[in-house]
Amino acid sequence: MTAFNSVRFRVKPGLDDEFVELFRSAPRNFAGLRKMALIKSGDGTFFSIGEWDSFQHMTDARPKMIANLDRFRHTLQQQLDGGPTDAVSGEAVFETGVGDKSA
Repeated sequence: MTAFNSVRFRVKPGLDDEFVELFRSAPRNFAGLRKMALIKSGDGTFFSIGEWDSFQHMTDARPKMIANLDRFRHTLQQQLDGGPTDAVSGEAVFETGVGDKSA
């Protein structure tokens, strides 16, 4: 079953460009990763979305994803819970594609 993860980042003022470049240049050699996107959702706020072949693939990649986070952790503000990110993940319960008439 396809799995997705989403991570919200709040970037320190003036560090947007550095954050984006470090995120963009981080290794993405994760088994099972179909695609990943980084979206700017507001002033200093970004989120990433990853699409995975399975939840297990995503779980197995967590140590590498944390290593990537360590590359740009210094650019991030703390979230409300005290950590540098706000992450959620899970298996898809519904998916649709472009032109899918069943939706």
